[in-house]
Amino acid sequence: MTLTKTEIVQLYRRRAKRYNLSANLYYLIGFREQKYREMAVDALGLQRGDTVVEIGCGTGLNFPFLERSVGPQGKIIGLDLTDEMLGRAWERIRANQWSNVELIRADAARYEFPDDVGGVLSTFAITLVPEYDRIIKKASTGLGPGKRCVILDLKKPQNIPNWLTKLAVLITNPFGVSMDLMERHPWESIERYFGRTSRRNLYLGFAYISVGEVNQPLRS
Repeated sequence: MTLTKTEIVQLYRRRAKRYNLSANLYYLIGFREQKYREMAVDALGLQRGDTVVEIGCGTGLNFPFLERSVGPQGKIIGLDLTDEMLGRAWERIRANQWSNVELIRADAARYEFPDDVGGVLSTFAITLVPEYDRIIKKASTGLGPGKRCVILDLKKPQNIPNWLTKLAVLITNPFGVSMDLMERHPWESIERYFGRTSRRNLYLGFAYISVGEVNQPLRS
């Protein structure tokens, strides 16, 4: 059963303290989460000095990759609904002495993107938001020409026995994943609102990276 936003906040408050450790345990079944995160950040095509918004930043696991891309002259805006997760993200920021990261506790569905955003990222988060289509649409209008929105998330694979899908849902259920969520298709919103798109399946199709790029204006 899909969780409500209140239930999601309660779940991630409980998981915040051990989130990083528990996420890394998926390496034991060959799910290379950190590598997939790095691939998603690389797909943004960020430039030094860019401002990037991360939807559902959690404890800041993507921040090192984003920092490497935008540099100290760039800016990272981390958005999350759960205060405890943002608290862990702040500890990461302090430990690394990053001065260019802004954390915002907000419902992503109500967030208004700044005018100067150079990229929008969501990893293992946007599928949890019922209004994901609205968020992706706003991202497409807020990004400038040639700028990208990238989603890394889980999905129900094709041509895989149903029992294996149920097992995957069971394994990821501690993070709020359900069969209902596996049926959501945020990449279809990417394809609907962006001019240039691509999608790459990962881990036998249980995960994917979807990239949407705003069209460049036609030259006269």
